[in-house]
Amino acid sequence: MRFIHLADLHIGKSVNGFSMLEEQRNAFRQILEYIRTERPAAVVIAGDVYDRASPGVEAVRLFDDFLTELAGENTAVLLISGNHDSPERLGYAGRLLADRRLYLCGSFDGALRDVALDDEFGRVHFRLLPFIKPSILRGKTVSGEASDESGREIESYGDALEAALAASDIDCAARNVLVSHQFYTRAGIEPVRSESEMNPVGGLDAVDAGLIEKFDYAALGHLHGAQSVGAEHIRYAGSPVKYSFSEWRQKKSVTLVELREKGNITITALPLVPLRDMREIRGELEELLGSDKFTDAGATARAGRDDYLRVILTDEDEIIDPMGKLRSVYPNVMALDFENSRTRADMLNILPDAGAAETLSPYELFGEFFLDTQGAAMSAEQAKIVRELLETEDEG
Repeated sequence: MRFIHLADLHIGKSVNGFSMLEEQRNAFRQILEYIRTERPAAVVIAGDVYDRASPGVEAVRLFDDFLTELAGENTAVLLISGNHDSPERLGYAGRLLADRRLYLCGSFDGALRDVALDDEFGRVHFRLLPFIKPSILRGKTVSGEASDESGREIESYGDALEAALAASDIDCAARNVLVSHQFYTRAGIEPVRSESEMNPVGGLDAVDAGLIEKFDYAALGHLHGAQSVGAEHIRYAGSPVKYSFSEWRQKKSVTLVELREKGNITITALPLVPLRDMREIRGELEELLGSDKFTDAGATARAGRDDYLRVILTDEDEIIDPMGKLRSVYPNVMALDFENSRTRADMLNILPDAGAAETLSPYELFGEFFLDTQGAAMSAEQAKIVRELLETEDEG
């Protein structure tokens, strides 16, 4: 059985004020072409369909268009909610749409939902597990009471997942595919994480990937970089679009899985090409404005002027309206930073105490803000103006 594994669509997301709808529509077009050429039996979407629980009209319309196209390709669609989704909204009309082979699993009802599909080797059980928190299982009846089989109370994400698996009738001799949206980790392996993901303090949402090793394939969502977790068959598909500059080096893709007889599996990454790439570039302003060639991650490269850019200016002199000048050549500059002798000296002088900002005066705080945004300290005349304005404010 061949199926395509997607996750973390985040439809409707904006990055630094730029809507990603056009990029998402472009990714969906490529995914549909892969479906037409590879002819998978199913498309699995492992959560975070939308970027927020109440998506905008354009986001809903785009996903509706995508699902309508999928329905016309005679492929089953299996979809779960992620931590960004509203389970109730995403699961709306799920029983009705199942007749069209569109299986929507928004809410967890005490056990993994089983969707069985057949191929020449027999039956494959797709086990759908939407995003769950420990609080979802507290008070519910799982294995007889709100605890797992060992009698531990459900306190952690790992406890919740273990209880959900224990409550599900899973025949390990059959072929089973888990579809789940959680943060799975493995001791000794550092996952590739992105700024655009939700990161609970201390990794409190982490779940041991050893709990799901028994599945023939685990189609995971949550991490935006495509990667496996300890074993090749436990895999995050990653997001189809870059959603932060921590992802700019990633090559986005969708995952094609071919599951033959039990134990025989092939996994292939199918590349996705963005309309506008996301890049990080650095150099002096005049150099970047005067040429299409610049240093990009240590190599000289030609970047499209319409790419989404994070620009790091290395000028030592103060620049008036650097963002305006950059956007006159590169219209999609998303972020601007400075790296020069003054910013390096400033970084060396930053106190390690996280609460140090609370001890700074309004003038000192503004000086830090000015340095961060302009890449240079205030001149004597500018400092005088700021002091006068602050004194006037205090008198008022």
